[in-house]
Amino acid sequence: MKERELRRRCRKLLKELDIGPPLDVEVLCARLGERRGRPIRLLAYPLEVPGPFGCWIATSSADYIFYQAETTKSHQDHIILHELGHMLADHHPHGDAEPADFLRGPATDLDPDAVHRALRRSSYDDAHEWEAETVATIILEWASVLNYTIPRRAADRDLRRIQGALGDHQGWL
Repeated sequence: MKERELRRRCRKLLKELDIGPPLDVEVLCARLGERRGRPIRLLAYPLEVPGPFGCWIATSSADYIFYQAETTKSHQDHIILHELGHMLADHHPHGDAEPADFLRGPATDLDPDAVHRALRRSSYDDAHEWEAETVATIILEWASVLNYTIPRRAADRDLRRIQGALGDHQGWL
């Protein structure tokens, strides 16, 4: 997929999900999960270095994004957006599993061995990695500009409509 198409998809998605500045990656994941019909669960994990910084594992009931626990918040956001980039570019996840394959006990207890197995699987090819990284970069570029140039949105719905009508029309448009 070309960069222009990725930019168009990102703009459209962020607008449809009503994501405005400041960018909150957790809110983006929650809204995207609702749209996809299954939650996106974000899990900080002490991934081995050198190695991947993140991993997306899909189950029939949820998408799991594991990201490096031992790094900065901004790097964690980038890792999560990279994994979302794979979703937005219609890539297949690193791992396709049923919950029973890597969950034990209650659904919140993940089997570390299964996570390690998923991380050892072959990675995406260079084109897929480029697409995912480009999506993360596009979203972070826009967020960094919009976070500083667009006034915060009002909590009140009617006031947001007035801001939208009278305010600057930058953003994801």
